Amino acid sequence: MHSEKRLPCWEEKIKKELAHLEEISQKRELVSTECAEQPWLTINGCRMLNLASNNYLGYAGDERLKKAMVDAVHTYGAGATASRLIVGNHPLYEQAEQALVNWKKSEEGLIINSGYNANLGIISTLLSRNDIVYSDKLNHASIVDGALLSRAKHIRYRHNDLDHLEAFLKKSPIEARKLIVTDTVFSMDGDFAYLEDLVRLKERYNAMLMTDEAHGSGIYGKNGEGYAGHLHLQNKIDIQMGTFSKALGSFGAYVVGKKWLIDYLKNHMRGFIYSTALPPAILGAIKTAIELVQQEPERRSLLQTHSEYFREELTNYGFNICGSRSQIVPIVIGENEKAMEFAARLQKEGIAAIAVRPPTVPENEARIRFTVTALHDKKDLDWAVQKVSIIGKEMGVVE
Repeated sequence: MHSEKRLPCWEEKIKKELAHLEEISQKRELVSTECAEQPWLTINGCRMLNLASNNYLGYAGDERLKKAMVDAVHTYGAGATASRLIVGNHPLYEQAEQALVNWKKSEEGLIINSGYNANLGIISTLLSRNDIVYSDKLNHASIVDGALLSRAKHIRYRHNDLDHLEAFLKKSPIEARKLIVTDTVFSMDGDFAYLEDLVRLKERYNAMLMTDEAHGSGIYGKNGEGYAGHLHLQNKIDIQMGTFSKALGSFGAYVVGKKWLIDYLKNHMRGFIYSTALPPAILGAIKTAIELVQQEPERRSLLQTHSEYFREELTNYGFNICGSRSQIVPIVIGENEKAMEFAARLQKEGIAAIAVRPPTVPENEARIRFTVTALHDKKDLDWAVQKVSIIGKEMGVVE
């Protein structure tokens, strides 16, 4: 008699973990989406209002970026040839980085393959075991992972609670290398970091300050240079990181700062040294997007108008929007299952908005995360607010 074949213990454990995720409504799935760069997209053959995209200024589908990509392919080829330190540093890199430096008014800049790799690489390169990183509790996961990889002491202060941060800074050894790092626009709540106060603290306690402008680049500041630029704090922040993959409609990330900082990263950041260069088409789009965002402030103005209207309307209906002041507008639902049901009902009504669940947000704070763009029409936003309010009342989220 043959004994029943059993799964290897590691396989059984992994499958149990997946089953548990499904039980608590935290299992994620990939969904095929078409026309996601447009105000209306298609999911599983259904046309829906796109309130889930990071294409804040509408550049992802812009014909000028497409042309820049085609021109770059014709000139430099379709793919990268090697890492930038080998033979991958073709002239488009220099052109795009010069455009970046001029835009951000910094000494030096470096283009990196993605926002996740940028935060992972910058933080783990600048810090080591005997150093300290202070991170806002709502910072992006890539910042958290960069801190963990650095092996520095990782201290997470309560969201935007600068008294809490200062209490930690007061206890830190004078000789320790200290890095304060924060998102400027928080990706799940849509509110802002208190940058002026963070600058004062970093100067008082001899710390470095790093900002992540992923959701601020292109949107704030006179020329879209970011939230730090909006507050005229560029020269007081040691490390400014951001992405081209949201408001600028392309792909990749950047870091700007003093020349010595960029030189140090070029020589020590493993994610830069050992990564293949970006394809020329991407760099062509980056360069063009940097130019366009400075020439078209009306897109930023329209985005701000749409965002303010959408926030006010949802607040008037009684939704908790987490203090959002930006184009990211969440509504807190609570339980995972309820958030998933809310999202499913929205999709059935023709609105693409995603349920965000733990561990991305705290337990019992699952939410629907709406994102507004410059391409939306006010009548579409009106229609969406009405649908959201009806579902919210029927499900008991608002009265």
